[in-house]
Amino acid sequence: MRHFDHIDPGRRKPLFYRHPRSFDRDDDASTLAVALGATLYLPATRPFIADDVVKAARRGVTSMVVCLEDSISDDDVAAAEANAVEQLRIVRSRGDEVPLLFIRVRTPEQIGDLAARLGGAAELVSGFVLPKFTGADGGAFLEALEDTASRTGRRLLAMPVIESQEAVYRETRTQMLQEVAQLLAKHRERVLAVRLGATDMSAAYGLRRPPDLTIYDIHPVAGVISDVVNILGRADGTGFVVTGPVWEYFSAGERLFKPQLRQSPFERQQAAPLRQRLITADLDGLIREVHLDKANGLTGKTVIHPTHVAAVHALSVVTHEEYCDAADIMGVSGGGAMASAYANKMNEAKPHRAWAERLMLRARIFGVAAEDVTFVELLEAAGGR
Repeated sequence: MRHFDHIDPGRRKPLFYRHPRSFDRDDDASTLAVALGATLYLPATRPFIADDVVKAARRGVTSMVVCLEDSISDDDVAAAEANAVEQLRIVRSRGDEVPLLFIRVRTPEQIGDLAARLGGAAELVSGFVLPKFTGADGGAFLEALEDTASRTGRRLLAMPVIESQEAVYRETRTQMLQEVAQLLAKHRERVLAVRLGATDMSAAYGLRRPPDLTIYDIHPVAGVISDVVNILGRADGTGFVVTGPVWEYFSAGERLFKPQLRQSPFERQQAAPLRQRLITADLDGLIREVHLDKANGLTGKTVIHPTHVAAVHALSVVTHEEYCDAADIMGVSGGGAMASAYANKMNEAKPHRAWAERLMLRARIFGVAAEDVTFVELLEAAGGR
């Protein structure tokens, strides 16, 4: 797999200063965690999952989750399990190229049961998403994952979701997150990334963010995200990749606020119609939230519609200016400060080094934009138009 491979090579070539590198499901977890990009969730009750998976791959999706948890009703679990097994068997029988595939389970027991029922199709599954993960209950999920991996001889990765009330409420949050950190450290080789369940977090307060606000405007939830990054996303070698929370809107209703996309970048690229389409589909809110995700230490994002993927991936490409800054920082040993190559900021070798290391990994996976290429051109080519 390689990001942006769905774009015609002739159109793709001038967009990049350094092109994205390929990766596969057997790569190390640090690479795959960044390569997830926009992770597309779909309920396990969808009747044509096999077709959905193939279509998504052709549109540039590199990671998908078949969900057996909150996206389906309690009464539909058995039917959803049977459907997921059947559809993944169909995918394997066709031999099509598919994204990284994960299954979101409800209980630890489902992990081994589904792997057994999938048979040979289990080779398509890179791991499992573990809901409402806590220090008290998470161990059973991880033990089931390890048992299944040992029995099948396949590497299976875990993506725990922080979304429980213990994580949300202030009086229990710190201890719970510290317990999770200790538990994940014991199973580090199996943990791909930590996901954020912003919908459940909001539900703890009876809230739902509107499409013209970001999750960071919902302060009770923003505080939880901050603490998750603080304890689980540290850059000192103890942390994990933390992914951005779901963007759950895909069509516009009545707007209360002005659009969040400036006109000038689109006018310079003669892409005003693209800007209007993004606004009409409420994707201007998604774009702003992805910017804030990155600024707050999050990588990738959960999405529920294929139209979201191009925006997340276009914003994941490293700009030429960022790359020059990171390269300068990585090229210095012993510390010190220097003016940036773009002569608009100061780069400090020691405090900025962790940022530069993370950015260089993203540059390998998503590429570096050509010097005169902006997010607008990348989005347009990736599927925004």
